[in-house]
Amino acid sequence: MERRFFGTDGIRGRAGEPPLTPEFVLRLGQAAGSVLRENAARPTVLIGKDTRESGDLLEAALAAGLLSQGVVVEHLGVLPTPAVAYLSSVLEADAGVVISASHNPYQDNGIKFFGPGGTKLSDEAELEIERRLEGAFAIRDIGTVRNHHEAERLYTDRLVHLGPRLDGLRVAMDTANGATYRVAPRVLQRLGAEVFAIFNTPDGRNINKGCGSTHPELLQRVVREGGFDVGVAFDGDGDRVILVDAKGRIVHGDHVLYINALVRGEPLVVGTVMSNLGLERALKRRGVEFVRTPVGDRYVYEALRERGGRLGGEQSGHVLFLDHLPTGDGLQTALLTLDAVQRSGRSLETWVDELTLYPQRLVNVRVRDKEAVMALPELAAWIAEAEGRLGEGRINVRPSGTEPLVRIMVEAPDPERVDEAIDWLRERISAAVE
Repeated sequence: MERRFFGTDGIRGRAGEPPLTPEFVLRLGQAAGSVLRENAARPTVLIGKDTRESGDLLEAALAAGLLSQGVVVEHLGVLPTPAVAYLSSVLEADAGVVISASHNPYQDNGIKFFGPGGTKLSDEAELEIERRLEGAFAIRDIGTVRNHHEAERLYTDRLVHLGPRLDGLRVAMDTANGATYRVAPRVLQRLGAEVFAIFNTPDGRNINKGCGSTHPELLQRVVREGGFDVGVAFDGDGDRVILVDAKGRIVHGDHVLYINALVRGEPLVVGTVMSNLGLERALKRRGVEFVRTPVGDRYVYEALRERGGRLGGEQSGHVLFLDHLPTGDGLQTALLTLDAVQRSGRSLETWVDELTLYPQRLVNVRVRDKEAVMALPELAAWIAEAEGRLGEGRINVRPSGTEPLVRIMVEAPDPERVDEAIDWLRERISAAVE
């Protein structure tokens, strides 16, 4: 069965427009509830959300659908995505749901399911939910709803127990006006850090707006001009993080993988096709095997499980530590990386200096039909010709998993050749879809 709604990270779209209308989300809750009822007479589902204004509407519709199938719904309120995954495990829920569109603007929203234990719902389960969306639903034993008032405390207590002491560390923090706006400052303050938070006043429409892990420019300036030891920037739902060193330089997922792999003594690291070639070569020089997957944390997770690895992630700052949690957690990643830096006896700046990354450029080409672009018979020849112009380097062209975009990534030692190759390739793709 071909997927119609679920992408690489749940269902996403413009809130209030197909597919994310209240009517559809109600049916989604009914379909998911009917699937869950096959394994439990009275299944429990936890629902968390970020700070988008559409979150309440979609949460109410989803809860109504679940309740109509006899599901017990527990509302967690505004919490990071990984908090829902963690609580789904420790509270032994049958499923968890996050209403969020991650780093997308406020007009978008999404619905992502977690299974028991906090792992992402399997492909088979998602396909079964999609299949049942076509059917009719009768109201079954009506479920109950309650608010879980201890959810935030349970999550923050876990992180405080996990993190290192940060006494005296001066931290500038950008919470993207999103799901981490309360919990992130509290966790670092409880660990002893002095925290200066920006973009921590959500109003329903300012999530990710010129801020967060995708727009850390102001945070970089604050760190440099304010003399902070480190900057920390989360995305809207808190599953990824970007750090900033004391010199104001970006410390992204490739740096995080490098630092933690060496300090933790990992024999294997899993990255994606977007991971910098410089990271791969630096790890191999240290005897660490490096494996690439398609973009998407679910593919990183699958590769780690297949190979028995513990550490993997994406350049975006979505990093998995499977010995702690089966999904990415921006706060956890920040704490474990700061702990690794402390234990290494070296500064974060020294680590950044050590890892030489190739110039890399990423552009997005907006298209009507991204799959049609990827099926162009000329595309492979274009990529091969552009790679020939690079000499040494890599090119990756892929469709976005959540938006009508084709993403072009080019990296090579010579930045001028990178620019030439990516502009040449973009022109051809753009002309083909006009």
